[in-house]
Amino acid sequence: MTLVELKIVFLGTSGAIPTYERGLSSIVIARGDEIIIFDAGEGMQIKFLRSKLGINKKMKIFITHIHGDHCLGLLGLLQTLSLMGRTKPIEIFGEPRLQEFILINQKILNFNVNYQITIHTIQKEGLLVEEKDYLVKACLADHSILAFSFILEENRRPGIFNLERAHKSGIPEGQLYSLLQHGFDIEYKGTKISAREFTGPSRAGRKIGISGDTRPSKKLEIFFKGCDVLVFESTFTTQERKKAIERFHSTALEASSLAKIAKVKKLILTHFSSRYTNLKLIETEAKINFENILIAHDLDVINVPYPEKELTK
Repeated sequence: MTLVELKIVFLGTSGAIPTYERGLSSIVIARGDEIIIFDAGEGMQIKFLRSKLGINKKMKIFITHIHGDHCLGLLGLLQTLSLMGRTKPIEIFGEPRLQEFILINQKILNFNVNYQITIHTIQKEGLLVEEKDYLVKACLADHSILAFSFILEENRRPGIFNLERAHKSGIPEGQLYSLLQHGFDIEYKGTKISAREFTGPSRAGRKIGISGDTRPSKKLEIFFKGCDVLVFESTFTTQERKKAIERFHSTALEASSLAKIAKVKKLILTHFSSRYTNLKLIETEAKINFENILIAHDLDVINVPYPEKELTK
């Protein structure tokens, strides 16, 4: 099976108020030749262009909820891509009001695009996308309005192909090898041959979790179980926990506690309140519960290899 590069690119890592260093929420999973965007805070298209992710690749956009710092940039992105010559369609996923938000603003602002937009309304939790190699699922977040968290989960891959055993079997290289490598049984010289004779146990794909805005919850602990990377909001420190509860956000300590319970491999924190100019406080607090943590910055690129390898930044 062909190895597919996967990286996470942070286009905005601030909370509700942008700062000089941090834009509003937007995260990209660039998987092979596809761009998958989670949230589109105001002005995010600027850093999208700076990231050189490509304007005409296959693209899906998921909006966690209809708060301005997570969706206002969607209109600018769509228009910018059109003005720059995009022709490929875009699929957009979000709660029922998202379609109204897009269509009304298109009418009021009188802008059209050169490509097809398909808006998918998320009616309930569960499977949203089933591609050949991966799935995207939604789970209800615990926020002040209807909000969703997401996971992108790749399908399992065939086991390692035993080339030496294949050579000794006399099976000719070429198409038959390819079928065996991809887990398909073959027939050679009138004999049925099982792929399992030449491949090891199947291997896991990658699993990426995106929290959006939320309080921690048992539901999300289960949903994010075993993620290779979990990107979770960390708006406040414990000192401001009362505000976190009132505003339906999470503290750094709560985010890392959830990551520990969910047994994720790496936790990346984002969506920081603009009150924190020194994010060492966030990092130190989070590491009380969970050591393998990154503090996201705008334009950070995190390479996510297959589970048997190390994460790199």
